[in-house]
Amino acid sequence: MKASRRSFMILGASAAASLAYARLARADAQRLSESDPNAKQLGYVEDASKVDKGRYSNYAAGQECSNCSLYQGQPGDDAGGCTLFGAKRVAAHGWCSSYSNL
Repeated sequence: MKASRRSFMILGASAAASLAYARLARADAQRLSESDPNAKQLGYVEDASKVDKGRYSNYAAGQECSNCSLYQGQPGDDAGGCTLFGAKRVAAHGWCSSYSNL
């Protein structure tokens, strides 16, 4: 079957619209708040330097979301996905008690 120019243009426009929508959806993803119940349960803070070291003795200097194995953001992003928090984005310089660098 030979593809026509018209079907090629329609397919191309559909693909471009899908990519644009995916980028917008990612950009608009809700950022995780420290007051979120799941965030509170895991001791999430947006700034790792503000971790309550008395309560979370497993925290070590240099640990932050951006170098955690659960973080799904790209290097240089200010926030990214985390497998623990679903569609919500976590701060790259944040921290929670589930930090893992395996």
